[in-house]
Amino acid sequence: MWSENMCLSSLSREILQHPLRNPTDLFHSGHIVKICAPMVRYSKLSFRTLVRKYNCDLCYTPMIVAADFVRSEKARHSEFTTNQGDRPLIVQFAAKEAQVLADAACIVSPFADGIDLNCGCPQRWAMAEGYGACLINKPELVQDMVKLVKNQVENPLFSVSIKIRIHDDLKRTIDLCQKAEAAGVSWITVHGRNVEERHQPVHCDAIKIIKESVSIPVVANGDMKSLKDVEDVHQITGTDGVMVARGLLANPAMFAGYEETPLECVQDWVHIALEHGTPFMCFHHHLMYMLERITSKQEKKIFNVLSSTSAVLDYLRDNYGVQ
Repeated sequence: MWSENMCLSSLSREILQHPLRNPTDLFHSGHIVKICAPMVRYSKLSFRTLVRKYNCDLCYTPMIVAADFVRSEKARHSEFTTNQGDRPLIVQFAAKEAQVLADAACIVSPFADGIDLNCGCPQRWAMAEGYGACLINKPELVQDMVKLVKNQVENPLFSVSIKIRIHDDLKRTIDLCQKAEAAGVSWITVHGRNVEERHQPVHCDAIKIIKESVSIPVVANGDMKSLKDVEDVHQITGTDGVMVARGLLANPAMFAGYEETPLECVQDWVHIALEHGTPFMCFHHHLMYMLERITSKQEKKIFNVLSSTSAVLDYLRDNYGVQ
C-alpha cells in the first residue's frame, strides 16, 4: 500500500526518523512554488520521483475517491503508494461528506504532508456523484469538510487545501474562497476556467482577483507549457505557486527550464520506472508524451505501437542511445 519496496511498519519507522514538514512553508520561500498536479493514471509515485529530480517543489497524488479508500483495503493498496523520498506530498481526495474526508485524511496523515479536496473535476461521473466541481456551489459544505479534517488530524502541520474552478459570476468564487479561508484552509489552487470550459484560454485576470481577495496562498493552474509560461502567469496573477499537469507530462524537466524533454530525463524515467516496477502501459504512455515534441510522425507510428518493455528499451537504445 505505502511503498513498492517497504512494508507499512518499516516505512512508518523511516518516516518517524524524518519528521513531517509544514508544506505551507514552501509558500514563504521567496520563489514561485512549482507543483505537479493530480493526474488520473499519471501522477503516481514513479512519475513524482522523476519530476522531483527537475525542480518540482510539491507533488499531488491522482484523485482518490475517499469513500472507497476508507471502506476498502484493496482500494488503499491500489490507489496510494509512496516511499520515504516522496516528500512533500499532498493526497487529493474526492469527497462529499465531511466525516468520510476526515477519516481518509487520518489514514494518510502519517505518510503525507497534507490532503487536497477536489472541487474542480468537471467530469460528468464525478458531478453526478456529488464530487468535484459541483462542490464550488456548496461553500458551507466545503467549510465543514475543511474544519473537520483540521480538527481530527492530530498533526498540526498537516495541510488541508482545495482545488477549484471558477464561477461565471466571480463574486461566488470569491465568497467560496473567503469561506474556505475562514475555515482554516491552507491554500487554494484555482484552475482558471469554469466547469463548461475545456480548451478555452485560462482566465488569469480572475485568478488575480481571487488572489487579491484572500490572505492565504493561492496557486494558479491551467495551460502552462514552459518555464516562461510559469513566470508570465506569476507576473499576471501574483499567485504564490503554479500547478502544471499536461505541460509536465510532455516535459517532466519543464520546471528546470528545459524547452523540451532532454534525453537525460528520458534516461531517468527508464531507470525509475524499471526500479518501481511501473506497469508497461503507464511506462510507455509517459514516454509517448515525453517524445511527442522531439519525434517525427514516422517515428511516432513505430514507437507508439510497441507492445513490450523490451521492445521499448531496444528502440530507445537504437535510436537515442538511452541505455
